[in-house]
Amino acid sequence: MIPNKFTNQVAIVTGAGQGIGFEIAKQLSLAGADVLLNDLSEELANQASEAIKALGGSCHPFAGDASNIDFIQQMVDEAVGRFGKLTIAIANAGITLFGDFLNYPQQSLQSVMNLNLQGSFFLAQRAARQIIAQKSGGSILFMSSVTGHQAHQDLAAYGMTKAALEMLAKSLVVELSQHQITVNTVAPGATLTERTTEDASYKDTWARITPMGRAATVEDVANAVLFLVSPGARHITGQNIIVDGGWTAVSTSPY
Repeated sequence: MIPNKFTNQVAIVTGAGQGIGFEIAKQLSLAGADVLLNDLSEELANQASEAIKALGGSCHPFAGDASNIDFIQQMVDEAVGRFGKLTIAIANAGITLFGDFLNYPQQSLQSVMNLNLQGSFFLAQRAARQIIAQKSGGSILFMSSVTGHQAHQDLAAYGMTKAALEMLAKSLVVELSQHQITVNTVAPGATLTERTTEDASYKDTWARITPMGRAATVEDVANAVLFLVSPGARHITGQNIIVDGGWTAVSTSPY
């Protein structure tokens, strides 16, 4: 992380109360950006924001449902009202609901689609409208997954949405490049977070089957995200970076 690289930048990061999203928000803020930190949980959003501010960052919590179109517009309005503009939008919020395909319920599919796809699509849309109105240029980033590249057991619905986000990023190149807006994706592999480490075998399993010998850290993923939304990546758009220690190259099953 280069200090002050993001001075005069304003970012929205969804699903950032903990895990990868929190690390992205923290790194952006400590590198000079003003960050609107979203999480569905008001408690998590407030705790995360206070932790970042305690480190010297500029961060404001904004709790709510990142799949709701009206709320998405409220996030954009809040970022602009509080910080004066919006230049970076990171659609990190997502939900993983496991289930075998033959018995997968409609409600679960709708939940996954609403947050992973609808929330990401409309955050990009509303952020792009604001950035275009400012004539400032900016960056949009979607959080994909290795499950959008390699099949995982019981993750047909989730993997489908993540593959779709990578296609969405490519499609938006056609419409947003003329406005100097880059659109990219990052696809994490197995990553050590509060949620994944609840599985006592997770860390050892992925260390064994990952060529680099360990699962990713949240810092590994955030580093890739910050590069793609940084001034150093202004000519990179429609691309995806996989952060998985080489796992998709060999695709050894964890099951």
